[in-house]
Amino acid sequence: MALPSACIDAIRQTGASWADTLEKAMTGSPEISVRLNRRKPGKEFPADMHRVPWCPEGIYLPERPAFTFDPLLHQGAYYVQDASSMFIAHLVRHLTKDTDTPLKVLDACAAPGGKTTAMIDALPDGSLVVANEYVPERAAILRENLAKWGYPAVCVTRGDTARFRDTPAFFDIIAADVPCSGEGMMRKDAEAVAQWSPALVKQCAARQREIIANLWPALRPGGWFIYSTCTFNREENEDIIAHLRDCYGAEPVEIPVGDDWNIAPSLDPELPACRFIPGLVRGEGLFMAAVRKPLDAEITAQPHRGKNRRKEPVRKKQAQKIPSEIKNWILPDFDCTIEAHPEGRVTAVLGPEPYAPLLEIGEMKGRDIIPSQQLALSAALNPDAFPRVEIGLTTAVEYLRREAITLPESAPRGLVLLTFAGLPLGFVKNLGSRANNLYPRNWRILSRPV
Repeated sequence: MALPSACIDAIRQTGASWADTLEKAMTGSPEISVRLNRRKPGKEFPADMHRVPWCPEGIYLPERPAFTFDPLLHQGAYYVQDASSMFIAHLVRHLTKDTDTPLKVLDACAAPGGKTTAMIDALPDGSLVVANEYVPERAAILRENLAKWGYPAVCVTRGDTARFRDTPAFFDIIAADVPCSGEGMMRKDAEAVAQWSPALVKQCAARQREIIANLWPALRPGGWFIYSTCTFNREENEDIIAHLRDCYGAEPVEIPVGDDWNIAPSLDPELPACRFIPGLVRGEGLFMAAVRKPLDAEITAQPHRGKNRRKEPVRKKQAQKIPSEIKNWILPDFDCTIEAHPEGRVTAVLGPEPYAPLLEIGEMKGRDIIPSQQLALSAALNPDAFPRVEIGLTTAVEYLRREAITLPESAPRGLVLLTFAGLPLGFVKNLGSRANNLYPRNWRILSRPV
């Protein structure tokens, strides 16, 4: 799909040496790539498949398989992600190479979760990750994808980035993959082509400066701000980094890249950045840069000016007593507080406020406690808490479609954790003649294998 003529003309006017290569490549087909979850080994690919140069966990696939019907995708063993976007893992590893101390990290525009999960695997173990999304539907997808990835120390928030003004100097790293004009997505998204205009570029640049103003107070002095877009123009890229430098005193950070990675440099030598140009790299369009907040930056609280909505009174209900066996469902290594809620939910709070990760453990229904899918896929799950039954591909897909399944006669009765390829898949309640499927209704596969 071709770039709009006005768009490619504007790129040529910047003097970009890669403009002709980009224009030709945009009519080609996108690459297919996946990134493996280092905490969930199980997905295997042929040894001769090409690896993504800047991401050891990244693999290029020769064609797009039927991902929907691969249980390992739903188990979080890998994530389908464009290779260019995987670069954030390389950048985070570079920024944190001198520390093993857990960090506090914000992914401010996080849905659907690809960059968040890439950062999780690059950060020191135990780091707190806050993933924020403004759009409710996208926030639900983000929450699901992070639950499948299984890292417990994640807090998902939904709302405007202005909310983070209330926690000055809290985060060590803030990443913002900001809303942009989408030029880098045009060869696989017809809508991006249809909506593009010079006016949209200016509108996006203004919104990007607003997001930075919201987020900058929440970054500690000496912390890093990672800025990225999926667009090519200078106004939304180098000009925004210049804005960070000139208005906030941000210090641009050099990012090491391999000579054979074919990543294009910044259009401004004084503002180091990485440009991923289709035709030069096997990936979609991306711009990424990092800056550091000065150590002597002033710490000031900047409360956001959002409207104070009056909360309607809520009739309080008495929370049910937490069954003692629930405490054994979580590994003892995880320091947490288990809470029961009036509506029946049981959660584990895995850290202090203001952004305490919340693990959904289950739901109490009468005398029964039904363990959650998030618990099944979490690294916090005690592997000895439930009996396990390994199932094959056909049964696994039936389970993911939320169909009734039958386990072998030898399978234990009651709550059972199903596994596929040795990894947890989800819970059933085995009655003997059949097993009640406990997979979340809103996660179920709706289509059938061909």
